[in-house]
Amino acid sequence: MLNKYARAIFTRVFAPIAAMLLRRGVSPDTVTLVGTLGVMAGALVFFPLGEFFWGAAVITLFVFSDLIDGTMARQSGRASRWGAFLDSTLDRAADSAVFGGIALWYAGDGDDLMMCAVAIFCLAGGQVVSYTKARGESIGLPVKVNGLMERADRLVITLVLAGFAGMETAFGIPHIDILLPIALWVVAAGSAVTLLQRMVTVRREAAEKDAADPLPPPAPRGGPPQPPSADSGAAADQERA
Repeated sequence: MLNKYARAIFTRVFAPIAAMLLRRGVSPDTVTLVGTLGVMAGALVFFPLGEFFWGAAVITLFVFSDLIDGTMARQSGRASRWGAFLDSTLDRAADSAVFGGIALWYAGDGDDLMMCAVAIFCLAGGQVVSYTKARGESIGLPVKVNGLMERADRLVITLVLAGFAGMETAFGIPHIDILLPIALWVVAAGSAVTLLQRMVTVRREAAEKDAADPLPPPAPRGGPPQPPSADSGAAADQERA
């Protein structure tokens, strides 16, 4: 949802930064790598310590690299399959670090195994949601659905509410730490709904494609499929009769 409406706005905002980096000889892949390392460092250094405000602040500084590198690739005419693959792969690593850092907090000083499990569900759910679309497209389906909660939605909800929750530790604002569990439950529920939406869509599209263009029967084990002989055809006719 946020990806649909906000990406175009932020792309225009970061276009001058992208142009400046290109003039200085910085490649889009470098921005992708630095951004991912910054997100992972912010998540895995600050979150396990319960410093959610500062962790969210550091992550936010780097997370916009996901928009800058794509803008750089378009401006330079250097968009490539490798760049798209690298960006998608490192996105998964960054997301894992964010929710993994939160899970480490709850498994340690946060002392809440239930919320640790919810954070792990958010981590795994985000990976599977992304996989369903990628896998559906890899078998030739359009997967014409984004679902309730895309990656941008998950990150914004988590980072904003985690940052506010961290104000209790950073600035002594009382009772605001409840926002982090709220964020995790919302992301967990949204990821589950999105996964269901994409699976239903892939099932429908796959059935339509199979009806229009059936897959060939699988080859028997031990060798390629053999054409039916005359004897086997006669036997089949007798069996049907």
